[in-house]
Amino acid sequence: MTILEAIGLGALQGVTEFLPVSSSGHLVIGQHLLGITLPGNAFEIWVHLGTLLSIVFVFNKEIINMLTSIGNPETRKYIGILITGTIPAVFVGFGFKETISEFFDSVHIVSLGLMITASVLFLTGMIRKRSVQITLLSGLVIGMAQALAIVPGISRSGTTIAMALVLGASSKEAAKFSFFLAIPVIAGAGLFTAMDTVQNQVISLDSSIIFAGLLTSFLVGWVSLKWLLAILQKGKFHWFGMYCFIVGLILAFS
Repeated sequence: MTILEAIGLGALQGVTEFLPVSSSGHLVIGQHLLGITLPGNAFEIWVHLGTLLSIVFVFNKEIINMLTSIGNPETRKYIGILITGTIPAVFVGFGFKETISEFFDSVHIVSLGLMITASVLFLTGMIRKRSVQITLLSGLVIGMAQALAIVPGISRSGTTIAMALVLGASSKEAAKFSFFLAIPVIAGAGLFTAMDTVQNQVISLDSSIIFAGLLTSFLVGWVSLKWLLAILQKGKFHWFGMYCFIVGLILAFS
């Protein structure tokens, strides 16, 4: 992989991480089109870390407020809901690690995942707007949606935001909870993948390539996240379902 290819994949990750079209699925497609063969999902983890920094940057005020009000019962309750929502992804990620890693080498799995994402996004277009608080139970259900999105092609932001909307959360709260929920999962996956890479020499990536991909995904991700928040406010979230359906259909017959 060259630096230019890393920048291209980093930009692709930055755009697709927050837009509900599956970043992992598009990275598989991108590697396939560029003829890049990387075993498993090591590079994907690095560019996911770049978009993790985008989340921290965009929601920095909310994160600081949460940390400084840790003594508040409502804040502790919210953190407890986030922890509960993280459990399903941790269980699936560890329990099915080898199988999931193989999914990242299959364009046909991505095709199926995009079809599922399209169906979920179309559903949000029929939801009546409400503003219900996210509870421990609803947080767990949203977490289950996040666990399903470990499969490439199934959008993490798409499924978690859609599930939050179905459960009655406002578009603003759905987006906030979705991306807060992503922080421990992406950070944890990045840490364990890095440890696995060092210990077992799973893959050799030059540090300049890693940096190029990570920096690009951060910058592009920051812009994309701000754009998605504006789209959610306008109620146009479901429009991305058509894109996912078309791409998934093309891949199915490719």
